[in-house]
Amino acid sequence: MVGLSNDLPMASPPLTHPISIPAKQKSQIRELRQLIQSGETKLVGPDGRQVAIPPPVHDLLLVILNSLNAGKAISIVPEHRQLTTQSAANILGVSRVFLVALLENGEMPFHRVGTHRRVYPRHLLDYKRRRDAARHAAIDNMAKAEMEAGTYDKVVLPEGAEVSKDNKSG
Repeated sequence: MVGLSNDLPMASPPLTHPISIPAKQKSQIRELRQLIQSGETKLVGPDGRQVAIPPPVHDLLLVILNSLNAGKAISIVPEHRQLTTQSAANILGVSRVFLVALLENGEMPFHRVGTHRRVYPRHLLDYKRRRDAARHAAIDNMAKAEMEAGTYDKVVLPEGAEVSKDNKSG
């Protein structure tokens, strides 16, 4: 069972800015994750009332705790929330100018609010999945080509280049 504290507000605003856990709380996150992984979990209120955590919430908590335990920051954004181009660019790790070019080239849907472009999180995350899959496929193809050429584990120097005495092994 997991206890709820009175310290938390009952109706908090959506968590839209990334949070991470300080190193000193890492053991608590690990312990909480182990409790939730062990099976059906209940929340216990300050009055002792117990409520079972429904499976979808249980699964979401595990995803959150696994990410926090791995040192990743977490943001929870309602699906209908509109992201600014700067927020969307930050999530992708690209410049706002690059993101605007992606939008204008039709790489992902967007709409305008007045003169400002807005992106829904689901469209942004769909694009990110496609981009990441294409990157992984490209890396796999390069590794396969290097294996077939017999150069995967060899250093190939440009023509005319020499290895300095300091870098020779043996």
